[in-house]
Amino acid sequence: MTTTPAPPKAPPKPTWDPRKPEPPFPWLRPTIRIRLTLLYGGMFLIAGILLLSIIYLLAAQALREGSSVSFQVTGSNLKLFSENCPQLGDAGSNQELNAMLKECTAIQQQHALDGLLSRSLLALLGLAVIAFAFGYAMAGRVLSPLGRITRTARAVAGSDLSRRIELDGPDDEFKELADTFDDMLERLQRAFTAQQRFVGNASHELRTPLAINRTLLEVHLSDPGAPVELQQLGKTLLATNERSEQLVEGLLLLARSDNQIVERKPVDLAEVASQAIDQARGEAEAKGVAIRGKRDVAVVQGSGVLLERIALNLVQNAVRYNVAEEGWVEVTTEVQHGQAVLVVSNTGPVVPAYEIDNLFEPFRRLRTERTGSDKGVGLGLSIARSVARAHGGHIAAEPREGGGLVMRVTLPV
Repeated sequence: MTTTPAPPKAPPKPTWDPRKPEPPFPWLRPTIRIRLTLLYGGMFLIAGILLLSIIYLLAAQALREGSSVSFQVTGSNLKLFSENCPQLGDAGSNQELNAMLKECTAIQQQHALDGLLSRSLLALLGLAVIAFAFGYAMAGRVLSPLGRITRTARAVAGSDLSRRIELDGPDDEFKELADTFDDMLERLQRAFTAQQRFVGNASHELRTPLAINRTLLEVHLSDPGAPVELQQLGKTLLATNERSEQLVEGLLLLARSDNQIVERKPVDLAEVASQAIDQARGEAEAKGVAIRGKRDVAVVQGSGVLLERIALNLVQNAVRYNVAEEGWVEVTTEVQHGQAVLVVSNTGPVVPAYEIDNLFEPFRRLRTERTGSDKGVGLGLSIARSVARAHGGHIAAEPREGGGLVMRVTLPV
């Protein structure tokens, strides 16, 4: 008894966005630089407090030892006066005078210790501020290679595998990390380049025989004397050949859209969406699907051909995967929070939330594993996601209440 292998799981969603802007209050982030600064400053404070305590205890001990010498005042008609101890003049006997002298000496010792402590604390506070500032500057200098590595990683996450860190300086742990990261990028770039070259070459090689097959089939179908069975077979083969051509074109576009867009021009998403609607309007009218929506001006920098492919794929999917009666597709464009947004919503079958990620995988459809549907070759959403990433944006899907999907494409303006 054979068991059907479980379908491969969709890759996990990234937990960070390389295009995410910096927070408004970077000082509140517990960065390594802040933590190192607190570590340096905290160690200085602890050492300063220990040193201050030792000096205070030693000074107190020295004052006690210096005042431990006993003395007695004897004689008659003695008058002692001190600004710090004015009560000495009120002594009526030698015994009272000696007691007042000891009390006055103890008070002066405590005043001296208090003054030493207060001045030492002020000096420690000032030095602590200097230590924290110096620690912050030194932490930034030490961690500057790490910031360079982070910036390169963000550029690579934006599909620019040609970037390298090329860190110079001493042969320390940071340089070892940077060199390892550069080696990894080199291998990744070779792997991606080889994969794209293979897909491109294979697609180009398949184009010629498919074009020949289409021509031969059309010639045979144009013969009025051909038997009905042969014409029916020719139509079936022609439809299969057309599907294969769509697959090849999709593979070519998918391989090309995975690269970063080099030549960028201003493109209005409203115009792109309108052109996509015009191309899909005939199919929508045949299926009884109404297309509506307000399209405001939303200009982005990118490739008009690839952006039109995003809109066309989304609109075509929304039309094809719709309800049989009174279906509709809503296409809107606008600018929100400094980003251009294209939203395509439609009525249709209920889509479970756990199957959303599978829709963006090549050759995957809702509740189907491979090809076998007349609604496409299963590359539309994969191409849309690749094109969005190449433009520095992203695409997200969510189930619509009552059935259908809401596809949202967000691109930087």
